[in-house]
Amino acid sequence: MTTAHLPATSREIRLAAYPGETVTLEHFEPGESPLGEPGEGQVVVRNDWMTLGSVARDQMNPDTKLPIPVFQPGVAMWGRTVGTVVRSNSPLLAVGDLVEHFNGWREYAVGTAHEFFKRDRSLLPGPEYFLSQGPTAWHGMVGTAEVGEGDVVFVSGATNGVGALAGQIAKLKGAARVIGSTGSKEKTDFLVDELGFDAAFDYHDGPVAEQLAELAPDGLNVVFDNVGGEQFEAAVQVAAPGARFALCGALAGQHGADEGGHPRLALMSAITKSLTLRGFATLHTPDQIEEWNAQFGAWLREGRIVFPHTVVEGGVAALPETFVALLERKYSGTVVVKLS
Repeated sequence: MTTAHLPATSREIRLAAYPGETVTLEHFEPGESPLGEPGEGQVVVRNDWMTLGSVARDQMNPDTKLPIPVFQPGVAMWGRTVGTVVRSNSPLLAVGDLVEHFNGWREYAVGTAHEFFKRDRSLLPGPEYFLSQGPTAWHGMVGTAEVGEGDVVFVSGATNGVGALAGQIAKLKGAARVIGSTGSKEKTDFLVDELGFDAAFDYHDGPVAEQLAELAPDGLNVVFDNVGGEQFEAAVQVAAPGARFALCGALAGQHGADEGGHPRLALMSAITKSLTLRGFATLHTPDQIEEWNAQFGAWLREGRIVFPHTVVEGGVAALPETFVALLERKYSGTVVVKLS
């Protein structure tokens, strides 16, 4: 294989300063780092695709409660990425191998071979498919909520990268009815017409509990919550006895000073209905990721699932603007930026 040209420097995006309530372009700054041949046991990877998720907003908060490192001002940020090995000084990876790693927000990544996870290109239609948030959706819906035949399921924040797959997974695992919430008529149509949800509603259109009760008159058996706030409180109210809650995120309280991250729990409802509330972290093992990729690939080949995603062109320079737009909820599905 022809060895790709290696530039002298690699462009990257750094955190300029910790934001307050709102993230703007001023909180990012471009930079460059020297790029050379790999040392013993190292590889150089050209980053081809990167995914952006709202969790990075928490990493911009020095007081985050999440069990993940926060970004540091003046230092390149990082994120989930797939790329191609262009230089190798390790027997573990060869030039041309597709790898997944977390050294995003830059054009090239350099590190020991153990920092990169080799992926089988033949499993999925394209490299960007390895950046789906399926491992989180699968773990939450199947492993945590234990969705099964006949369940009535509610997915809050259903048009984000996790929710869009979680709802489809529920249907594939035998759920009788899947309901999603989102923020516009366009997005509710997307959930029903393109992703196969049985019903969807715009949380702006009225009290969430009333909308849920109308769509699930016999109650909810499974709740996959990405939002918190009013939507969590409403789901508890409408839950059927024995309902299982998979607590994935709290978008209602993640941005700005919104108190949506601190919903009230109707304790007597939870007790009398014997509800199960289980939070779960998204730090997946390599085996869990491989399990999802194999299942995802099989479902895609069978035409039973779709990967809702938005592709943004523009390379590393497009990352800050795309991330701000993501926080403003301008996208549906997983957001992937083409870096090369």
